[in-house]
Amino acid sequence: MLTALWMQCGACGGDTMSLLGMESPHLPALLDELQVELLWHPSLSNGSPAYYQNLISDLRRGRRPLDLLLVEGFVSTGPEGSGAFDTFKGEAKADILTELAARAGVVLAVGTCASFGGIGKLSEIDAVGLQFHHQQPGGLLGRQFRSTRGWPVINIPGCPVHPTVLKDVLYAACEETAPPLNAFQAPEDWFGVLVHQGCTRNEYHEYRVEDDDFGGPGCMFFHLGCRGPLTYSPCNKILWNNRNSKTNAGTPCFGCTHPDFPQEHPFFHTPSIIDIPLELPDGVDRAHYLAYKGMAAAAAPERLVKRTSKV
Repeated sequence: MLTALWMQCGACGGDTMSLLGMESPHLPALLDELQVELLWHPSLSNGSPAYYQNLISDLRRGRRPLDLLLVEGFVSTGPEGSGAFDTFKGEAKADILTELAARAGVVLAVGTCASFGGIGKLSEIDAVGLQFHHQQPGGLLGRQFRSTRGWPVINIPGCPVHPTVLKDVLYAACEETAPPLNAFQAPEDWFGVLVHQGCTRNEYHEYRVEDDDFGGPGCMFFHLGCRGPLTYSPCNKILWNNRNSKTNAGTPCFGCTHPDFPQEHPFFHTPSIIDIPLELPDGVDRAHYLAYKGMAAAAAPERLVKRTSKV
């Protein structure tokens, strides 16, 4: 029987809600199938505060094994590196987490905050991810960190994390099969595809048939701040609740799996100069973009242009 601990740091609890929304199998059945004992989850466990305190003490000292450490939320290291903004029984969670990670077989950063710092960048609490600070390797544990199994932190970004992705990574961890990771230590199978690649509005984008207001079927990248062409995520590959995604439903992608999420400029706005977005689709050269997008717009099929009327 493997052991797992879910530790919550600076978080809204959205990843926990996503965990509870897991299907086929649902969470209790999954834990039973994987033969995992969930030692503690702040929203699901019914032990007393004293039990939790003793559990953490035993795990830190190696008196109980810890196979899986799952962390939700950013880690606060402020003020001035003390971690005193987020404590447990007067001790910085950052220090507790560092000791637990050193004992764990696998460390999973569940959600964008735990992976990269996420929304913690909006405050003055010196928030970091477990092994990244946005795009920079390091974070709380440092770039050289490896678990007792020899793995780096596995980042599973998302605001919140997609339950299917979390489930898939748990299967790999329990089978002791390290998934291939991208440059940001996220599973390549899930985070090697752009949101844009599966978007139902892709053809509108290619011909630059665009919307400047909500309600139309056109592309939302050019005026409405859609981050789909810039963000690697499986949202249009596996869908949410097996039904839909933001872009399919007519809402711009927020780019919530990107290491720099949330971006500095407002949502629903595309920063541009002379109608050309400052940030171009990933891998696209600006000179070539300027050349082909003008021609593509002029060549847009009438069936696409007509369908941009509000629905």
